[in-house]
Amino acid sequence: MSPRALQKTFRQTEAALQEHVGFVLYDPLKKEKLVDYNGSTYFTPASNTKIFTFFTSLKLLGDSIPALKYTVRGDSLIFWGTGDPSFLYPWVYTDGTVYTYLKGAPQQLYFAADNFPTAFYGPGWAWDDYNDYYASERSALPIYGNLAAFTTAGSTAQVVPPFFRTSILPGIIQKKPAVIRDLDRNQFVYHPGVQASTKTFTIPYKTSPILTAQLLGDTLKRVVTLLEKPVARLGAQTLKGIPTDSLYRVMMQDSDNFIAEQLLLACAGVLSDTLQPEIAIDYMKKHDLRDLADVPVWKDGSGLSRYNLFTPRSIVQLWEKIYHTVPRERLFPLLAIGGSKGTIRNYFKGDAPYIYGKTGTLSNNHCLSGFLVAKSGRLLIFSFMHNNYTASTAIIRQHMQETLKKIHENY
Repeated sequence: MSPRALQKTFRQTEAALQEHVGFVLYDPLKKEKLVDYNGSTYFTPASNTKIFTFFTSLKLLGDSIPALKYTVRGDSLIFWGTGDPSFLYPWVYTDGTVYTYLKGAPQQLYFAADNFPTAFYGPGWAWDDYNDYYASERSALPIYGNLAAFTTAGSTAQVVPPFFRTSILPGIIQKKPAVIRDLDRNQFVYHPGVQASTKTFTIPYKTSPILTAQLLGDTLKRVVTLLEKPVARLGAQTLKGIPTDSLYRVMMQDSDNFIAEQLLLACAGVLSDTLQPEIAIDYMKKHDLRDLADVPVWKDGSGLSRYNLFTPRSIVQLWEKIYHTVPRERLFPLLAIGGSKGTIRNYFKGDAPYIYGKTGTLSNNHCLSGFLVAKSGRLLIFSFMHNNYTASTAIIRQHMQETLKKIHENY
């Protein structure tokens, strides 16, 4: 499919679906741009924002996630969260490092929360997502992914962590069961369904420093005291946690918002004593991303923010940077893989995988960027962005799938 034919297809799609399309196709070996359709136009990237978080983490975090900052003073162990999302998070590999360290420490435990001046939600997030699993609150030391898992059966509900078992209130019977948290506090109403069935609901809980100390105490079966005043961190040591690749894989394949937000906090913690995502964003824009064709409007780690704006050509540039940072044999297994892994496992099926990348979806916006392996063996980088459509996302995906398949077969 020639560049001219592709551009004609994009114009027809825009007219038919009343949307905006951006597409850039690039050959990194020849350093040649093959197709550019609205490549310099800013689009809402949704979870393509995680590509920026991924690159930032690759540059700043090293092989293992910083799990805790701590210092021992006499009979006291004072510790700070680093943003590490893995502590008791059921959706990632964990080796129990933090749990074992805190559980077995001979000193009294003191949790310091003065390194986290950040709001629990990012700028431009939708407040009414608060009851949905993908909108966990940000915190310095998350536990269980800042989620409560309710397993319901008939008129009863069990919860993990069990700390919240006294926070469940009975609700009215309705067609389908549901668990609804109060907007401002950890009070959960369980509405049984008409038909008794076992179902699990994963609901974000409302975070706070005192709740973190209480949850830690309940989990460790030890007293954990919250320090109300700032504590000097001079000489504090770092406890290393799980391999960062185990977090990147879940973030990039399953588009895990919580991991993305926490990784950006962890990156800020490497650069400073403060867990504030703007620190990492500003650093990267001034250093490793300073040569992007278009300055990114970058507001959070996950892409939940409607304020993020990137151009297709800058995203292609970013993928090229990543490709030169991480060996292909390590990089590709971390990404969503067409017909095989992650958010595109049901799409782009073929005799062998040929799409490796990252999706991004918000209402009326869908994007896919990454690497395309042509039948000829040629490796290409692409960014495909669709914004402001009112058609179903399924139609957009079908259009993208047909277009990328033709490129795979003809380049």
